[in-house]
Amino acid sequence: MEAGSKVGIDTSMATLRAFNQCVLHLGRLARERGAAEFIADGLQAFRQRVPFASAWWGEMSTSVASAPPQSWMHGRIDLPDCFAGDWQRSAGSDKFSHDTLSQPGVVIRDSGFTDPDAEVDAFARRHDLYHPMCITFELPESGLMFFVCLYRGAEAAGFNDSEAGLFSAFCEHLLQLWRFQVQDMIRVDTGNGASDFGVARQDGGLLYVGAGLCAVIQRELPGWNGSTLPAEVIAQLPKAPCVMRLGRSALTLTPNAEHVILSLQTQPRGALLAPRERTVAMLFAAGHTYKEIAKILSLSPATVRTYLRNCYLQLGVKSKVELGSVLRSPNSLETARRE
Repeated sequence: MEAGSKVGIDTSMATLRAFNQCVLHLGRLARERGAAEFIADGLQAFRQRVPFASAWWGEMSTSVASAPPQSWMHGRIDLPDCFAGDWQRSAGSDKFSHDTLSQPGVVIRDSGFTDPDAEVDAFARRHDLYHPMCITFELPESGLMFFVCLYRGAEAAGFNDSEAGLFSAFCEHLLQLWRFQVQDMIRVDTGNGASDFGVARQDGGLLYVGAGLCAVIQRELPGWNGSTLPAEVIAQLPKAPCVMRLGRSALTLTPNAEHVILSLQTQPRGALLAPRERTVAMLFAAGHTYKEIAKILSLSPATVRTYLRNCYLQLGVKSKVELGSVLRSPNSLETARRE
């Protein structure tokens, strides 16, 4: 065997051993660390094998005609707090993001400040994203995409083919272990769908979120743009276990060690009521007074008042007209409010 060939084999074996050690370390992290730290710690371990200046990862929706891609949950290494919001302002024009989101499972690399859009180019220069390397994976259970991006600055060399191969293999392990962690926490087989679930820290930072939950929060609490729960939901986290209303949906908050599991259940409005509450609500909407309802149902007026208060809260209505509309037709609330 020629000396050059032996050196090449020895180098390849050394690389394989180093990568195996990195993956074994990742497995230990998955057992020892919570989901809040697992991905960051795993990438820091990979950084010793494939150096990078900064990193960004999370869950993202793809671009549609009505909206650019949106990062709903993310973490970062050596990037500022404003990074995701800064990126979002020009996300619809970001060619590199479009390329990687449109090719799941493929490592996409680039070098130089090459984006034709001036705003995207300025964003890359501000954060010294001269050499990006990214991979995305489809998450059918959440309805979103999982992504990991590594960056090097202009003073460094670009990511080579060998590093891209290691990055792809490592991220497949990272994603699988992360999904197992999420599945264990929410107690749902993610193969059957977890679009209406979320996992958050006590400070409201999201560690996992499904597209269904994102859509309801964004619809009911306008202005929310992901990553950290809205203030209205954060205020409920210390009260877990509890249930809060989000329009037609019930959001259940369940403690899980240092995390809170969020579970969304959407029902027809009338189905949210207990049978006796529904009867009281229907009589009241039909024009009966508290005293008349109390006599009909052999209840005290105070109990009738309590039932009605619960009905208004559960159904999210503010008047007898809205109450009657909801009880007659689950989809007629907005019509009632316009009358």
